[in-house]
Amino acid sequence: MPVIELKIPNLGESISSVTFSKWLKPDGSIVSMDEPLCEIETEKANQELSADSAGKLTWVAKEGEDLPVGALFAKIDTDASGSAGSSTPAPAAETPKTEPAPKAVEPATQQANYATGTPSPAAAKILAEGGVEPAAVAGTGRDGRITKDDAQKAVENKAAAPAPQTPAPVAPAPVASAPQAAFSRTDNRQKMTRMRRTIAKRLVSAKNNTAMLTTFNEVDMSALMALREKYQDAFVKKYGIKLGFMSVFAKACAKVLLEMPEVNAFIDGDDVIYHDYADISVAISTPTGLVVPPIRNVESLNFAEVELKLKELAGKARDGKLSLEEMSGGTFTITNGGVFGSLMSTPIINEPQSAILGMHAIKERPIAVDGQVAIRPMMYLALSYDHRIIDGSTSVTFLVKVKNLIEDPISLLMDL
Repeated sequence: MPVIELKIPNLGESISSVTFSKWLKPDGSIVSMDEPLCEIETEKANQELSADSAGKLTWVAKEGEDLPVGALFAKIDTDASGSAGSSTPAPAAETPKTEPAPKAVEPATQQANYATGTPSPAAAKILAEGGVEPAAVAGTGRDGRITKDDAQKAVENKAAAPAPQTPAPVAPAPVASAPQAAFSRTDNRQKMTRMRRTIAKRLVSAKNNTAMLTTFNEVDMSALMALREKYQDAFVKKYGIKLGFMSVFAKACAKVLLEMPEVNAFIDGDDVIYHDYADISVAISTPTGLVVPPIRNVESLNFAEVELKLKELAGKARDGKLSLEEMSGGTFTITNGGVFGSLMSTPIINEPQSAILGMHAIKERPIAVDGQVAIRPMMYLALSYDHRIIDGSTSVTFLVKVKNLIEDPISLLMDL
């Protein structure tokens, strides 16, 4: 068949439509088999769609358009002359012309070719925020595409570059000018991304469909911080990654979740589903929104394994490369607003889960220790829970158990 129709693939049972984000190849261009053609946005992540065959590309879908699964988005004419990958030999009777050897591409020219690459969504956002034009960046990705690392380096180089020296201006003769407006009243309407629409829908659903309450406590981080300081170098030397707070909180929550299965359960109609494992979702901020991929079987992982998995998921999330499988599931969620400076908040439950733990900023505060006032690094903890399945006493007990394990991390290491 000379013309191949390309359609939106089935990306999972929960996904019935996508948003067509952008074309990566021009209309009418010659493309190779498996060459990325476009980007689509699902409610969970961005994904590239590639060519099923070599030939001439014809656009069908428009950027920003919502398309159902199975919709036609492009056509490829495999019989088009000059198709990429064509191997038709030249006629035997024709004598090939002798032409001068091509000149080596000068570095400046090569860089200009690379600079025509298209930035990834994450790279585009970094460049826009850093005030760097994509044309000024040398892309190192496939076909000269600008990667996230390229964008970050370009922004860093711009920040490190010295400000241009300009000669002192000569005072001009005073010229009368019309007064300028001191403010603007311009409005800019933009369509919400599919991920942001999904986040909004789920947050409203969690508020409307659960009996959500929040209980608070505070934890003294002195012992955990001393433990990290003492063993950090040895930990990095052995595992190649730093020991952070998230892995310790994840392990503490996993231990208590298995002791209190009602916090690790969720409601399904008239039934309650309990889990004998702890898949802990971790909230990760990305340029397109908040994602909560789960770290599976945290109860069976050591601290290094949790940290390595968290680093892997965070990297994929920020590059928009999380798979649907990596985004699904989870029995409990941890979110750390403290990295942004939050002192206290009430996190919203990640449905269908029944509870979420909120970590916050560590601040030195005076507290009473053995009848004396002492300055200690303190963190507020918040546990939001679904009161339909978790009683108030259960939620408080869960949070106190987590607090005790964090304040005495040796008991966590010894599984006491």
